[in-house]
Amino acid sequence: MSDSSRGQAPPAPTPLPIPVVDNHCHLDIGRDGEPVPVAEQVAAAARVGVNRLVQVGCDRESARWTVGILDDHPALLGGVAIHPNEAPKHADAGELDEALAEIEELAAHPRVRVIGETGLDYFRTGPDGVAAQHESFRAHIAIARRTGLALQIHDRDAHDDVLRILAEEETPERVVLHCFSGDMEMARECVRRGYFLSFAGTVTFKNARDLRNALAVTPLEHLLVETDAPYLTPSPHRGQLNAPYLVPHTVRAMAETLNVAVPTLCEALSANSEAVYGPW
Repeated sequence: MSDSSRGQAPPAPTPLPIPVVDNHCHLDIGRDGEPVPVAEQVAAAARVGVNRLVQVGCDRESARWTVGILDDHPALLGGVAIHPNEAPKHADAGELDEALAEIEELAAHPRVRVIGETGLDYFRTGPDGVAAQHESFRAHIAIARRTGLALQIHDRDAHDDVLRILAEEETPERVVLHCFSGDMEMARECVRRGYFLSFAGTVTFKNARDLRNALAVTPLEHLLVETDAPYLTPSPHRGQLNAPYLVPHTVRAMAETLNVAVPTLCEALSANSEAVYGPW
């Protein structure tokens, strides 16, 4: 794919028959330039049946930005957290407690319904950062429990430790594995615990057979869908700029894997989103 095509917005897919929620996106992040204005992203998504979005701010600046836009866009709910890759930086600067306190303050906004994305990421953080990630993860779990908000988990190359810490802590009622990346065994364990599994564009990739197998064993009542925009653009536009309006590609791929009708999956995804986050 050429560099020029990477910077182009893919065409809009065929609209979904029943509206769904993009339950994790980063509207404040652009790739190779400024992000698309929020109102444009919301309108483009609504035209294809993605009429509600969860905007996630995962550092102090983006968490403030998220809270600042929620009242202006009824289609949005918000999530706030310190991303696991940011936790060691705050710990090294002696300000992790201060950052976590600000996240809890921002979470008081009535349209913030998520503490996340939090969790563990061993892909970019070396062994020296693991302790800070664990500390931050446990603190976010406690914030979600105190505030009564849903918890969204980021898990990259850290499946065992994520599940272990969640088992050790008193978790909130609603836990979401954002951009689920585990195998069938992990999916079954998460379902057993009552967690929700959110699938992103990665499930559409040709080499994602293990991920589709995990999806196949996940009951409808535990499923969510997301973009993680501007990242993880679904096929057939992998490598180009992702945005909430591309959710229909992922929904249709999920329906095919699950062998269910697209409207049936859409109904489940919408109902599950409101069960996790409440009404918009």
